[in-house]
Amino acid sequence: MVTGILTMVVVWCLFYGRLPAAVLLLLGGGLGAALSLLGRHGSGQFLTIDILAQTSRLNRVSPLLKFWTALILMALCVSASSSFVGLFLTVFMLILIVCGGGLALHDYIHLLALPLSFLLLGGLALLFEVTVQRTGVLGIPVFGFWLCVSQAAQTRAMLVMARALGSLSCLYMLSLTTPMSDLIGVLRRIHCPELLIDLMYLIYRYIFILLSMYHAMRDAAASRLGFGDYRTSLRTTGNLYFSLLFRSYRQANRNFDAMESRCFDSGIRFLEDAGKIRGSHVLAAGALILLTLGLSIFFW
Repeated sequence: MVTGILTMVVVWCLFYGRLPAAVLLLLGGGLGAALSLLGRHGSGQFLTIDILAQTSRLNRVSPLLKFWTALILMALCVSASSSFVGLFLTVFMLILIVCGGGLALHDYIHLLALPLSFLLLGGLALLFEVTVQRTGVLGIPVFGFWLCVSQAAQTRAMLVMARALGSLSCLYMLSLTTPMSDLIGVLRRIHCPELLIDLMYLIYRYIFILLSMYHAMRDAAASRLGFGDYRTSLRTTGNLYFSLLFRSYRQANRNFDAMESRCFDSGIRFLEDAGKIRGSHVLAAGALILLTLGLSIFFW
């Protein structure tokens, strides 16, 4: 719901003065409603990215090919001088993940909602300027000052948001189609320091352990009417986070003892499946990179 409202506000501010008001209402309302409805999970299900990557139809594609393709596309997106490149990559990656990978559309929107909310807030910060007198295409009076939106700010915010959204979509393509063990294998093959790989995996794994503990504790508190009213909700939330902090330290000690009991010294090893690099996959990745490069040059 928050993402949908932010989308409507940002779309209105981005295209105010460039499109008719009726079109702005239709466009902003349609995008906001689509994000709110498609990304809704009524059962409160908990999504684990690694499980989605394991079940993706693209997980058999070579992780090394996906890694370098995502990296090159991100570099092209960030260096592009037109917002069209970022929007193209956003739409293409959505089609690739949903249609090619088999991920449900509402799951993808649900995962994209949180970073998209931060991106939209950043876009609002880029759009508005504080001035003494009204300037630009849109002005809002606030305590004797004006929050104004100029055409230059609209162009700048659109470009930054398109770059960020396109790069985020490339990262999601990599993370939602490549299991963590395969990513670690890629980082090891490109000679990333072993300490960084171990820390990355442990932190990544521990985040999902804490999330699983939090969801179990929250469901247990809700079943005991711990969120019945505002005062009870505050007390329950405080107790929940205190217990989560305590249990996280205890779980960390248990994990460390378990690793030491298995003679862990350094280096977390997995049974790696490098994946066969097929010619058709290389041609498809090369065509996508060349198409993105061509769009960057054409809209320069």
